[in-house]
Amino acid sequence: MIFKGVREGKPYPDHGLSTRAWAKIPPRQLRLDELTTVTTVLALDKLLSEDSTFYGDLFAHVVRWQGELYLEDGLHRAVRSALRNRHIIHARTLDLDALDLRSEATSIEQQLGDTAELPKAERPAGAHRRPTPTGGRSTGWTTPPRAPDPSWSRPVVE
Repeated sequence: MIFKGVREGKPYPDHGLSTRAWAKIPPRQLRLDELTTVTTVLALDKLLSEDSTFYGDLFAHVVRWQGELYLEDGLHRAVRSALRNRHIIHARTLDLDALDLRSEATSIEQQLGDTAELPKAERPAGAHRRPTPTGGRSTGWTTPPRAPDPSWSRPVVE
């Protein structure tokens, strides 16, 4: 079995996200057998077309609702991956479980904020990337010491 399930229609409330808002959600890898499709129709001409994703988003759209993952857009892309023996796709995932869906709450797009700005992970300084005395990062080049360090010299054996 390729997908967890196939159903006709969306069981979750309409989120109304624009293409621009979807683009703010970073893609992540998802297994096909975790997804339930919300479309039962597969158009063979779209499946076999080389440029079927030329005008759309490069990533599938998945919605998490009540703990389940629903493939909202990208069915043909997912089936193409399965036919190539790939069981993982890259998709943008909208987590409705984590958002406030009450009518008086702010819009979903405003709740998403600017997710395009991912936090940068602090990397530990390596041996050639030591912090400089001024607090910046080293370029990797160091100036040679003015006088040779006595610990570097070997005793002369006669």
